[in-house]
Amino acid sequence: MTSGASALPTPAEAEALVRESVLPLPVESRPLESLAGAVLAQSVRSERDQPPFDRVTMDGIAFASQAWRQGQRRFRIAGIQAAGYPPLNLVDAADCLEAMTGAVLPQGCDCVVPVERLRVEDGFAVVDDDTPVEPFLNVHTRGLDAREGDLLLARGTRLGAPELAVLASAGLPRADVRIEPRILIATTGDELVAPDQPIAAWQVRRSNSYALRGALNLRGHQRVAEDHLPDDHAVLAERLSAHLATHDVIVLTGGVSMGRYDHVPSVLRQLGVKEVFHKVAQRPGKPIWFGIGSTGQTVFGLPGNPVSALVCLLRYVVPALAAMAGAPARGTEHIPLGSAFRVKPALACFLPVGVEYSSTLGMVAMPRPTRGSGDFISLLGTDGFVELPPGPREFAAGFLAPLYRW
Repeated sequence: MTSGASALPTPAEAEALVRESVLPLPVESRPLESLAGAVLAQSVRSERDQPPFDRVTMDGIAFASQAWRQGQRRFRIAGIQAAGYPPLNLVDAADCLEAMTGAVLPQGCDCVVPVERLRVEDGFAVVDDDTPVEPFLNVHTRGLDAREGDLLLARGTRLGAPELAVLASAGLPRADVRIEPRILIATTGDELVAPDQPIAAWQVRRSNSYALRGALNLRGHQRVAEDHLPDDHAVLAERLSAHLATHDVIVLTGGVSMGRYDHVPSVLRQLGVKEVFHKVAQRPGKPIWFGIGSTGQTVFGLPGNPVSALVCLLRYVVPALAAMAGAPARGTEHIPLGSAFRVKPALACFLPVGVEYSSTLGMVAMPRPTRGSGDFISLLGTDGFVELPPGPREFAAGFLAPLYRW
């Protein structure tokens, strides 16, 4: 915890509390074609050796390298070894077999010379003296990548393109994965108006839900619903009660600070949501609220200012979703600052940055501070934010900081 009377958790401590508190999502079996982005809930072992046979890697001729070493340069083409067919048998070492990419290496052969290094004359393949020839040349040998029964994928692996290929190679048309969580984004505030509605001079457009939903969609979360709630204690209680019954994760924005109309914390307590923490030693986003519902629902109350809401989503909600899916914590990307930046308050600083190339430091994070946590327009052209330790302190160019991309 940080020092001082408030003893607020640091961002790292708050993230740890989130990961420790959330409950794992249920498991379901799904077909292979629907698994992109899912988190594996089973281990996967190799069905057989990989590759399962000595596999030809280039179109050419297959023959016995011993004949080459004994001086033979002209080989009679005795047949064709096509991919997907049983291995032929090379009976005479003076012969060769045409071999196609992906085919099994014919019996009696131990190397392949590609067509680019051959001359074919009257049914014979001629190999020049300067052609490289050695055992298992241009052959992907059996079991080189994996042996039958080897562990290929562990529980908690997020499935991308390479992992899906491995699943298919293991002969699995389906796999057990964590279900996709049902997420609700609920904005609060009487001052917020939808983009397609008439607006008064004293009102503002509702933008948080679109930014947060977009950030979740970009990370593979598609079961995202939205609602907008007024600053009314009774209405909040009624609607949130219904949402808690139908969603695994609720992300509220606004109504979590200390104002007269900030009803969210008291309503959540009324509905049986146990508070884990309220406020983190950071700027922006200090008033963030986090708790766990009576049946294990994950509940976040993010500040209403757009910059605060977005950085809190990436810093805490995204790790929560990963932990619920059983995915291990991933190493955070680090990047040097491209120019000096001074942090004044004794709070961790979430600083928007643009990622650029520097001739002296390589890829760097150039500070792009906003005019405040409500200034979401200044985020245009930025790539994310870095987390800097509490001030007062000046961080020099080159200071290595964790980067969180939008």
